[in-house]
Amino acid sequence: MAGCNPARPGRTDGVLRDPVFIPGASGARLVTLLAASMLSLAVAASELPVRDAIVVTPVPEGLEGRVDAASEGAIEDRRLEQRPLSRPAAVLEAIPGVIVTQHSGSGKANQYFLRGFNLDHGTDFAVHVDGMPVNLPSHGHGQGYTDLNFLIPELIEHIHFRKGPYFADEGDFSAAGAAHVDLRRSLPGAVAQLTLGSFGHLRTLFSGGRELADGQLLGALELGADDGPWTRPDSLRKLNGLLRYAQGSERNGLTLTAMAYAARWNATDQIPLRALNDGRVGRFDAVDPSDGGRASRLSLSGEWTRSDDAGRTRASAYLIGSRLNLYSNFTYFLNDPVNGDQFEQVDRRTVAGGDIARSWTTPLDGRAVEHTTGLRLRYDDIGQVALFGTAARARIGTVRSDAIRQASLGAYYQASIPWSSWLRSQLGLRADAHWMRVASDNAANSNRAGGALLSPKLGLIFGPWSEAEAFVNFGHGYHSNDARGATISVDPATGNPADRVQPLVRARGGEIGLRAAPAPGVQTSLALWQLSLDSELVFAGDSGTTETTNRASRRRGIEWTGSYQPSRRLRFDIDATLSRARFVGTDPATPGNHVPGAMERTLSAGATYGGREGWSGEFRVRYFGSRALVEDNSQRAPAALLANAKLGYAVNRQLKLGLEVFNVFNRKVDDIAYFYASRLAGEPAAGIGDRHFHPAEPRAVRLSAALPF
Repeated sequence: MAGCNPARPGRTDGVLRDPVFIPGASGARLVTLLAASMLSLAVAASELPVRDAIVVTPVPEGLEGRVDAASEGAIEDRRLEQRPLSRPAAVLEAIPGVIVTQHSGSGKANQYFLRGFNLDHGTDFAVHVDGMPVNLPSHGHGQGYTDLNFLIPELIEHIHFRKGPYFADEGDFSAAGAAHVDLRRSLPGAVAQLTLGSFGHLRTLFSGGRELADGQLLGALELGADDGPWTRPDSLRKLNGLLRYAQGSERNGLTLTAMAYAARWNATDQIPLRALNDGRVGRFDAVDPSDGGRASRLSLSGEWTRSDDAGRTRASAYLIGSRLNLYSNFTYFLNDPVNGDQFEQVDRRTVAGGDIARSWTTPLDGRAVEHTTGLRLRYDDIGQVALFGTAARARIGTVRSDAIRQASLGAYYQASIPWSSWLRSQLGLRADAHWMRVASDNAANSNRAGGALLSPKLGLIFGPWSEAEAFVNFGHGYHSNDARGATISVDPATGNPADRVQPLVRARGGEIGLRAAPAPGVQTSLALWQLSLDSELVFAGDSGTTETTNRASRRRGIEWTGSYQPSRRLRFDIDATLSRARFVGTDPATPGNHVPGAMERTLSAGATYGGREGWSGEFRVRYFGSRALVEDNSQRAPAALLANAKLGYAVNRQLKLGLEVFNVFNRKVDDIAYFYASRLAGEPAAGIGDRHFHPAEPRAVRLSAALPF
């Protein structure tokens, strides 16, 4: 799929004058209608009886919470408050084994790594924020594109994470794992926060809450700017807002949420190692200084839950409008020695969907069997997804422009059966169907595609015995492929016939795990896992997107996490992973069977001190091991070790002072690396194969103050 990116034909005058985007007139009408519906629902909901919320306070000893796999867990807001966060998506690094990096401008979606995957910008890792899916299928930059720059970390209540395809309520993109970010329902008061830092970093956040109509109204406004250490500053300008109304509790209540985000930026993309070594570029230079982009996102969502003696019902709905214009140049002058290889990727879409789930219990020989069934619907109206050739952001040609209509429907059932005091089983079955229709500027590539899969799930939970539990999990999952790859007939760049890919790619995985609390304040978990995919999504340097391979792959690995909390204010934690990713079989055209970019070793460790008030601090190190960049393992990315720290003092939950230091030891390491051919001015026409890398930012300091108002 290199160079194949769809949309309706858009403006081709090469001038994109609007600094940020909002959905068009049709999208605005949809937003207005949904807003009116949600307001009516809020008024009606004010008549609902509300039960008191149940608050559970964790204790440092013993197993916390019920999980169905050793690799499942939750991260509370207090853990995130103490953690140094260089970017919004870094909250996902609190999930053991997750690495978050960046290979371009700070307004672009981050790069994610988990369980032997280079997930690019989100393939095979499903992310939801308050019930809304973040992954975008058939996206202009890459399948499953997951941009979390709209997230405001201070508003996160907790993150629930899972790994592997073992859970019936997880669907597309969740083969490696899934993260569900839940936002706060209320804030205790109004707070203004100001952050100043190195490289032109500026952030202001105004947030607060108040009672309204038997509920809580929460609002937040974030303004941000950042230049980064780059020779050509990023000049990031960011606007983020949230308005949320909540009634009742998570078990009996209602939330209505509106979110808005817009950003524009310059980008310093990865540079070739040979040019750095011979002095043609500096470490923080750009080969093409006109790279960059702009993005926007608007959303309206609502969630309703009701619990009674018969069970629990949850329903949610959302409407999202998103836009992206991204300018990149990864090969410089390889394809066009006159104008250069810069290209513009465009994505315009409206996403609508929702889900409904019901949980209840029935007796079975004196045991309480827990049942859950659910239905999830999603529709992506992608008005334009396109790839244009550009020079200094001016359009000079159209590679491909398409419109896509894509729908998915998922239904699932799961039963948890307690066979005895020490054995519980989790049985599940999921059915998914996808429909895709592509209208291309090349009629030969206009077509329909679709597919359906059944995914069985099985889990066995043994224990607990003396604060220990054992788990055996197995399941099928999948990821969808880009609709353009499923309907293509002609390569738009070459005009040659092109092979189609399967719309849905099956994954099969298994895991054996253990978690235990062997001593007061000590918790640990261990998981041995394996995951197979029928085909792989890998990064393509010439188009800056992902390509689908025809080779199956298999991954296996081991994960270990541990924590020790000797007191309520002091905590130590560590997680380590080892993984092995290989293609299955051989390909005569591509010697070797390593999966390029697949992570092999990670380590994260930290020491945390403090609580809600008084002094607090955290020191954290993250190790990202060397990994193969090509199939025959002849080129490898170097390992990277970074340390970050945070120190804070809180008079109360609203009056706080903070100091963050990133890359404490100022190490010169890479955030990301690839190996492919590129051409600089004066080099051979065929280009030179080389390692291309994006450096991690040097030491940076940020000071913040939060004051009530």
